[in-house]
Amino acid sequence: MKQSKKSTKQLLKDALKDLRQSPLYNRKALDKLSQNFNQWQQESVRPDDLENWQTVPRMVLGSQTPRDLLYTPLNNPEFDYAADLGNSGEQPFTRGIHANMYRGRAFTRRQLAGYGGPEDTNQRIKFLLDHGATGISIIFDLPTIQMYDSDDPVSTGQVGMSGVAIDSVEDMDLLFKDIALDDVTVSLVSHYPSNSAILFPMYLALAKRRGIPWERLKGSIQNDMTLEEVVRSGPEYIPPQDCFRIQCDNIEFIRQQVPLWNFMTVNGYNLREFGTSAVSEMAVALVNAAETLEALEDRGHDPAWLGQRMAFFWSIGNDFFEEVARIRAVRRLWHRIMTYRFSAKDPRATWMRCHVQTSGVSLTRREPMNNVVRASYHALAAVLGGVQSLHVDSFDEAYSVPTEEAALLSLRTQQILQEETGVTQVADPLGGSFYVETLTNEMERRILDEMEEIESMGGYVAAIKTGWIHRKISDYFRRERELVESGQTRVVAENTYLSKDKLPSINVFRYPRGAAERQKQRLDQLRQTRDNHKATQALNNLEKACRAGSNILPLAVQCADAGCSEGEMFAVFKNAFGLWKPPVLW
Repeated sequence: MKQSKKSTKQLLKDALKDLRQSPLYNRKALDKLSQNFNQWQQESVRPDDLENWQTVPRMVLGSQTPRDLLYTPLNNPEFDYAADLGNSGEQPFTRGIHANMYRGRAFTRRQLAGYGGPEDTNQRIKFLLDHGATGISIIFDLPTIQMYDSDDPVSTGQVGMSGVAIDSVEDMDLLFKDIALDDVTVSLVSHYPSNSAILFPMYLALAKRRGIPWERLKGSIQNDMTLEEVVRSGPEYIPPQDCFRIQCDNIEFIRQQVPLWNFMTVNGYNLREFGTSAVSEMAVALVNAAETLEALEDRGHDPAWLGQRMAFFWSIGNDFFEEVARIRAVRRLWHRIMTYRFSAKDPRATWMRCHVQTSGVSLTRREPMNNVVRASYHALAAVLGGVQSLHVDSFDEAYSVPTEEAALLSLRTQQILQEETGVTQVADPLGGSFYVETLTNEMERRILDEMEEIESMGGYVAAIKTGWIHRKISDYFRRERELVESGQTRVVAENTYLSKDKLPSINVFRYPRGAAERQKQRLDQLRQTRDNHKATQALNNLEKACRAGSNILPLAVQCADAGCSEGEMFAVFKNAFGLWKPPVLW
């Protein structure tokens, strides 16, 4: 199916115009309520409150969505239970993708792990699994993310910092030493399509060496070009159209060869943390996802077949009810996009399955223990929104990688939510709230409006090439910073309720010594012991595939299996595609 001339907003408006046939509220009751409500406003509400009936809450990463003082059925008079809400596990999935939700399957407790060399992170993985983690997310250091080998001059001072250093399949083997790859779900936080096309082939080559069929592997990669072309601090970029092509190559190969793997975690999280609103986070992600499915449909693949393995990754911030509402809104919206834009008949193909991480930008260095409270409320909002997988940031992450003590407390936060609060025993407990349902509709409307803006300029790749997304981030970040510095956005212990007392210090993580040296030694040994002729031939074949337009993933797996390093594979991409200079914003 070619891209529709209609915007997503207009397409859905046309498709849904006759859907609401059973409004929950009858007109007579609404008229009577309106009379009583107006009388209450005049007789009971103070003039100042009546004049300022709507207010815009100010908070870190806010979306400036106005809020009424009180919500009633008058805010959502056309509310139709079946069309707008439905039961849990029932279209349009506003209330969750499973009928029994967390009673049937608890959200995955997936904490991040990554620092030093692969042997260091291996110990943290085992620690988390031993203490009840049910999934693992591997975060990589900056050289690995930016696709430079640990002995590259660009990597100096960054090896093993803020993530684990991985240069080859040999490192991947050390990272997962004594870990059953077919028994635990693994999220490789690879960020970019380019390094997804390098790191995931290393993971596949490792599975092959261990005799594990790819059909048994479960997990996810990110594989989102927004991170590579926009949310990036690296010095070298490949052109957006080639980055998008690699994103699609990854999806095509993984869906066919690794059927239980989520081939793309459409990443709103890092975009929002970089500097966008809750609305922009989801609008950009949905346009990206839809445009990707259309490109793969042009390659001959059924969007419904693809949709079964597409996942999403959201940030959860301080605006508690908005965070709950927008997860519900985007789940309903994605169902509608898959149903009416891509004609998906299988309900599972229309599910918006998502992982959520609590907001790192919202954490503060002053009085860092306050971050425990912040992250706990973020996590609660995520659970009430019905997410499938959750990571809770640790209180010390404003300083460094979390210590074992802090990481354990984050894991315990999830376990307490699951085991001690009762919030998982009822599907969508906030469903039906006049406030939440109105806010859910408002978030869907705002997301669709911004999607239409992106589509009107030629789509997702065009929005990157022209610098629209870069400008969006720059303007939003500047405005948000001004609000915090002026005190309009209040941050406890940062610009309000400042403490004059000296607070006790916290234990800050100390990186293991010698990670860079160990990585360099392993790279030297790799180059001396591998079959260099085989490695060179594999790299040449990869470059030919890049230039020919064929899927590059089979060749990338051959490179990984031959012992090629990450930096060598990235050099192939740069040679084949050339470099792109992102728009410079002042």
